[in-house]
Amino acid sequence: MRFHKLLLASACAGLAFTASPSLAGDSALGAAVRADYQANLGQLFDHFHRNPELSGSEVQTAARMAAELRALGYTVTENVGGTGVVAVLENGPGTTVLIRADMDGLPIEERSGAPNPSRARQVDRDGVEKFVMHACGHDTHITALIGTARQMAARKANWSGTLVLIAQPAEERVEGARAMIQDGLFTRFPKPEYAIGFHVASGLPRGTVWVPQDIAYSSADSVDIKVRGVGGHGAAPHMTVDPVVVAAQIISNLQTLRSRETDPLQGAVVTVGSIHGGTKHNIIPEEVDLQLTVRSDSYAVRDTLLDGIERVAQHTAMALNVPEHLLPVVVRSPTESTPPTINHTETASRMRTAIAAQLGNDRVVNIPRQGMGAEDFAFYGAPEHGIKAVIFAVGGLPEDLKDTPPPHHSPLFRIDPEASIIAGVEATVVSAEALFKGAE
Repeated sequence: MRFHKLLLASACAGLAFTASPSLAGDSALGAAVRADYQANLGQLFDHFHRNPELSGSEVQTAARMAAELRALGYTVTENVGGTGVVAVLENGPGTTVLIRADMDGLPIEERSGAPNPSRARQVDRDGVEKFVMHACGHDTHITALIGTARQMAARKANWSGTLVLIAQPAEERVEGARAMIQDGLFTRFPKPEYAIGFHVASGLPRGTVWVPQDIAYSSADSVDIKVRGVGGHGAAPHMTVDPVVVAAQIISNLQTLRSRETDPLQGAVVTVGSIHGGTKHNIIPEEVDLQLTVRSDSYAVRDTLLDGIERVAQHTAMALNVPEHLLPVVVRSPTESTPPTINHTETASRMRTAIAAQLGNDRVVNIPRQGMGAEDFAFYGAPEHGIKAVIFAVGGLPEDLKDTPPPHHSPLFRIDPEASIIAGVEATVVSAEALFKGAE
């Protein structure tokens, strides 16, 4: 998630906020979370930040999460959907609430200026050793999950039902949620009525909270197009079928999916992020490879874009005289794919009310969504599961970076861990308790 200065200004308008949490709601909860940060969570965050692991290889991170959760009395299962961890705490009759935190890092060398930079290196799935960094705040998420687990176990008198906590792998490749579900997350373990989680935001003022009432993230699909032709000499193009020209026309025509086939009030993006073809100035190649990312804010628009890409590619090639046996090959990634994340509005409203009561209205902000980032949290709330899912944002912008908010997925990414973890735990605990009570 990336927040720009415009969005930051919207969040800060009329906001007078310090790093100290508000005592607007349950002061005992606030005091307990702050004490836990000083005694445990601060050191745990430091450990996770210094020791990130890449998507699908979060072996040590998962082991530490499992150990922490077992020590708190949860029933823990490891290796769910790869390195995923599931922890269950039963507390009498009632509904089931799932709380998710993602735990993977990114192949980036940290240059954030933090006092505890990651110097970790790990071999990625492509066989290349790379620096690894928590450049999207997942170290914050898993630390806050342990803090939430501790408070929920200590506050059993405040809720009744079944709590399911998950440490999810491979969010950065939008694979982990799907993998955990396919490995029986909703059949081997109590199926939740509600699924909640948060994402830290490096451009949102530290300790503030934003609860989207509907669309939280866009869909994201990776699509590859192999454009084929008949190669030859660059000085004799009439004796060839030039795949470079065909690819250029496909790229241009793809934009009509957004401009002429999608409601202009609907979010939709078709971006060609990579073009590879040819070897020399005067050689017309036989193939050009295109790599696309496709974004939308609804299931219907997503289908329009994805179905349209193959049609546009094929028919553009036919119009440019590409032989039938050489028509473009369009492949949608089976794993780098996630639907839009659409929060359950009534549940989001209940959570926002509970969070505002705890933190104070001044710390629960209303801001416009900017950009079309994606999250595989979407799978938990997919229509086929019938689960009421909500993901919210917690601000982590350090005071010294307020004029230059660092983007996510950048080597400069840095957040204020104390303010964001404390706010994340408080917001998650009161949200879960509100959902348990609302279902009674």
